[in-house]
Amino acid sequence: MNGGISFWYADDGFPEAREPLAGDASADVVIVGGGYTGLWTAYYLKKAVPFLRIVVLEQKFCGYGASGRNGGWLYNGVAGRDRYAKLHGHEAAVRLQRAMNDTVDEVVRVVAEEGFDAGLHKGGVLEVARTPAQLARLRAFHEHELSYGEKDRELYGARETARRVRVAGAVGASWTPHGARVHPVRLVKGLAAAVEALGVVVHELTPVTEIRPKHAVTPYGTVRAPYVLRCTEGFTAALKGQRRTWLPMNSSMIATEPLSEEQWAAIGWEGRQTLGDMAHAYMYAQRTADGRIALGGRGVPYRFGSRTDNDGRTQAATVEALREILVDFFPMLAGTRIEHAWSGVLGVPRDWCASVTLDRSTGIGWAGGYVGSGVATANLAARTLRDLVRQDSGQGGRTELTDLPWVGHKVRRWEPEPLRWLGVQGMYATYRTADSRETRSHSAESSRLARWADRIAGRH
Repeated sequence: MNGGISFWYADDGFPEAREPLAGDASADVVIVGGGYTGLWTAYYLKKAVPFLRIVVLEQKFCGYGASGRNGGWLYNGVAGRDRYAKLHGHEAAVRLQRAMNDTVDEVVRVVAEEGFDAGLHKGGVLEVARTPAQLARLRAFHEHELSYGEKDRELYGARETARRVRVAGAVGASWTPHGARVHPVRLVKGLAAAVEALGVVVHELTPVTEIRPKHAVTPYGTVRAPYVLRCTEGFTAALKGQRRTWLPMNSSMIATEPLSEEQWAAIGWEGRQTLGDMAHAYMYAQRTADGRIALGGRGVPYRFGSRTDNDGRTQAATVEALREILVDFFPMLAGTRIEHAWSGVLGVPRDWCASVTLDRSTGIGWAGGYVGSGVATANLAARTLRDLVRQDSGQGGRTELTDLPWVGHKVRRWEPEPLRWLGVQGMYATYRTADSRETRSHSAESSRLARWADRIAGRH
């Protein structure tokens, strides 16, 4: 199947649609977006202040966007940490990293407390190197993570890597325990049900066209509330006045047929770690609960005019490119059938920094710009939005979360078209060329092309 939102829905089934907004309404807090950020925010706000009237507005159904299409990496990565270290000092960035480490366990805790099956397995994150240049980057990356206080991270050579998963040509790996595999759709479905059980009103099939102070405007009516929280991530560009706020970056995935016991014996991967690599145009993968490999990469990175895809349909060339990565990593899977392909968008700020903000003068808040690390980051962002709303409304004071360096971060907008289309296309073409050159050269030095692309993109 190509598209159909994602494999995760093919596996778990589509949810029954909730009622759309029936006309003008009022609330204490209105949340725009029914993905992880919006649902987690509703969950924590309602838990903290049960009398709040909270309304969630979702354009399609909860989990239609990245929350229902991602690679299922619940891990401790956060976009922008190094920039926050430069802006606010190293210790501030260490506090952000510690909060992210704890967030993985927080999601595991809530899933257990609420009693739903999210396909969780906490096996950590394994990132492998397959060329001399990747190995040099891996070692530098490993030391860099240690400098942010991650003392439980481990560095492996080729033999130790193969004991965990037999990736062809792997010469080393770095592993952190702060990660888990998750079934994205089961997580979003369980969270939506938990939110409704708390008394939050969720309206689906209700696109918000404009956000302004104390108003969320839809074709069916306007919801008025002192606080309007924008939790739209890669779909932010569709809102009035937001086209250049966050760029909707495209990511694509494939899922294999279920593998046989013999194939798994050849691959290993018994620890079910999420799996990534140190390429510039990197891949990400997981061993699914039903014994498949789900693997992703960038594909067509960006659509002109900040457009988003149509229900996840993916170009044939992208599917083939991802299949080639799969076979390159695991040559024994050359004849394995690809049963599903899909795509989705993630939100990318101009400086590649995730952030959380509440404008106290307007009551408008937002969180996002996760750059592909949103499964866990959305949870930390939601708890931070909760604390900001409580602080502003007099229900609470400053907290450790409201003092994190990503709170209130400001970033410039993306360039107008066609500059941003040309820039993104050129950036990823350059990364792919850099990877190819490193593979051919066998040099331990990273390609200058990749460093040039990083500078142009604003990633460093």
